[in-house]
Amino acid sequence: MNFSKLTIEDISKKLQNKEVSSLELCKFFLKQIKKIDPQINACISVFEKEALAEAKDADKRIASGEKGLLLGIPYLVKDNILTKGKKTTAASKMLENYIAPYNATIITRLRNAGAVLLGKTNMDEFAHGASTENSAFFTTKNPWDLDRVPGGSSGGSAAAVSAGLCVFALGSDTGGSIRQPSSFCGVNGLKPSYSRVSRYGLISMTSSTDVIGPIAKNAEDLAIVLNCISGFDENDLSSSKEVVVDYLKESKKDLGKIKIAIVPEFINSLEDKYRNAILNAIDIFRKNGAEIKEVSFEYNKYAVPAYYIITPSEISSNLARLDGIRYGFSCDYKAKGCSVENLAEIYSNNRGMSFGSEAKRRIMLGTYALSAGYFDAYYKKAMAVKDLIIKEFDEIFSDCDIILTPTSPKTAFKIGEKVNDPVQMYLEDIFVTAPSFAGLPAASIPVGLVDNLPFGMQIIANKFREDLVLRAARLFQEKTDFNKNLPNL
Repeated sequence: MNFSKLTIEDISKKLQNKEVSSLELCKFFLKQIKKIDPQINACISVFEKEALAEAKDADKRIASGEKGLLLGIPYLVKDNILTKGKKTTAASKMLENYIAPYNATIITRLRNAGAVLLGKTNMDEFAHGASTENSAFFTTKNPWDLDRVPGGSSGGSAAAVSAGLCVFALGSDTGGSIRQPSSFCGVNGLKPSYSRVSRYGLISMTSSTDVIGPIAKNAEDLAIVLNCISGFDENDLSSSKEVVVDYLKESKKDLGKIKIAIVPEFINSLEDKYRNAILNAIDIFRKNGAEIKEVSFEYNKYAVPAYYIITPSEISSNLARLDGIRYGFSCDYKAKGCSVENLAEIYSNNRGMSFGSEAKRRIMLGTYALSAGYFDAYYKKAMAVKDLIIKEFDEIFSDCDIILTPTSPKTAFKIGEKVNDPVQMYLEDIFVTAPSFAGLPAASIPVGLVDNLPFGMQIIANKFREDLVLRAARLFQEKTDFNKNLPNL
């Protein structure tokens, strides 16, 4: 049986009914990785020995009568999430040999639930990018077209789910890094509300908007993983004590007479072939009883410029711990052919050796924006824009339940097409940045193929209303088969 086509619920039933063991399942996906990953380069590391041991343990737990939808289910995780005793590189030379001393809270929660960790996925270095071309190690390829990018920065996780290398994966989303690659790869990706999921053990990019979330085959799978990873964590005091509902149960409820906001200027900015896909999706909701209301989003055009002031500012602070000045640096000087006498020179050049070009660019931008004489002109004004965007969302949600937008302006672009044009790369975030500013839950779901490439729609709800996002996604997937489209590998 091809388990790569099955959902979490499908596989869980087979595990509980003893139709398959977790060990057999684990071996299947490890074989998939060995067979398919050389084509797409989704994985930075694979934990074969440890995964097999975890699968055996899951089988023992099942045999003892334990139940759980994630018990025995294999998954992959983005390589900026700490896994104890294993490398966590953030796809950077700076952390190439870094061994995590502890597990991220979400890894602990998934392990307690019995999920089986297969390995770590590729990403843009320190999550800086929208194509996974900024990885210090290799470029991940889109399973739908190996000449195209999978999106970023969680491109490895999205590509892995799309290619059937795991049942689900985890990514991080700061300004679209789960949603945009999910759109490009034809999978489902959820950015939970800010503080809904613990960030303990996530290598920080932008602490004020970083969120960990799932990438999966459908809305129900997103809900299952969210149930496991959500909730307050005493190790992350920014995590919320808001009650965690049963997202799977909520996702299966009737959507009712929901009021949906659409933004005409977003839709009209698209080329016809993309506009038609979004309009068709909106029409499906309308035919199923939703009231559609047109709204304006005046400040969205300022979201990307403001984001690329605030985000680099926080990056320059968060990466300061790795610049070699405050805490030293890790360098095997003998392997580099250096003597002890050369260490002073190595020390002074450490940042140049280890950070990639995009990381350097963002550090420099952020340091400049925070510097004396420019803080008021740039950072303070960007924060004022952020406040206006949050206020605008509040006004829309005072009269509407969810907002539908495109996830990205287009389908996946070709490898190398935008990598030397940072402005064009940043504009990939045009529809996904604003919800991150406001800390809102948002998901990207497939709405069809355009020129044989996946194209996604974003569903946004008010803070802590992941249930509405998932309910809308589930309804749409009941009426369509778009989420079942698979690449031909």
